Amino acid sequence: MLTERQSQILKHIVDEFVSTAEPVSSKMLIDKYDIKRSSATIRNEMAELEKLGLIEKTHTSSGRVPSVNGYSYYVEFLMEKMDTSSYQVALKTLVDNSYVSAEEAIKSASDVISQMTNLTSIVLGPNADEQRLMHIKLFLIDDRSAVAVFVTDSGHTENKVFQFSDTVSLNDISATTEILNDRLTGTPVTMISEKLEALRPILEEAVVRHEIIFNAFLHAFAQFSNEKMYSSGEEHMYNQPDFMNLSRIRELMSMLSNRQIWQEISEGEADVFLETSEKSQLAWIDDIAVVSTNLRISDSQSAKMMLIGPSRMDYEKVVALLEVLNDSLETLYIEGQIEGGEDE
Repeated sequence: MLTERQSQILKHIVDEFVSTAEPVSSKMLIDKYDIKRSSATIRNEMAELEKLGLIEKTHTSSGRVPSVNGYSYYVEFLMEKMDTSSYQVALKTLVDNSYVSAEEAIKSASDVISQMTNLTSIVLGPNADEQRLMHIKLFLIDDRSAVAVFVTDSGHTENKVFQFSDTVSLNDISATTEILNDRLTGTPVTMISEKLEALRPILEEAVVRHEIIFNAFLHAFAQFSNEKMYSSGEEHMYNQPDFMNLSRIRELMSMLSNRQIWQEISEGEADVFLETSEKSQLAWIDDIAVVSTNLRISDSQSAKMMLIGPSRMDYEKVVALLEVLNDSLETLYIEGQIEGGEDE
């Protein structure tokens, strides 16, 4: 553990660098933070922090900047709790809307938090293996195409347009819809492909162009059942002074579209991984920081939200926002379900 003076200096260095993106010198610390020690003493303490790997030199300045380990130490031991009352009001108003699904509320919150932090937001999920299919609607567009509407128990609704290899009739679509709803309602999403195979004989008896419709629907369902990724605020990457190198921006843009990368990072595949609390985690890879939280929608269903940006981010604000969102959703969708169950 650091001494009290070292902790104070490290906190000031992190706070200042997050605010200005400029390396921090001993003179600046004394002038701005009124530290009652000589410049030589402050330089010695900064040299010790550098030996410990918590701060580092830059190529263009005599000042120092936090290292990944420095940020990690700051978050774990030095970060202060913010007054989140204004965030609580804003996010509760955003998610507490009976006219939108939990997934839509999370997407809206993702957009807002991205704007509030100037960071990129990514939402993974809800996981397909945590969802149950509640209703299917099939609408014929013309005799060679249709749209399938899938509704899950989380309130998620998704439309998939698909093409038929040959013409089909409205009667065939109506018969297929009735059979699918009768046999698949309440089925976990991950088991539907298996149950569909068992429905082939039934479809053969009731539907004239059964094979054509079956294959088209199976393809549409496969697209729906894959885990979803939603991103917001990608443009913030371009505005970060930390990412002014064009080739680095291109790398980041490519990474943002890769769901597997962010899933692995959020699960601990990183240079440094830290559980900040029961509800949020931090990971660092090179010059990128990822703050994530699991958002519970129901007792069996959750999504993961991540805020992504430079290591030089406002951790106090980001962690506070995600934890307030987590609490708001849990109050609305988890505690509300429990209370509703008790009233029945």
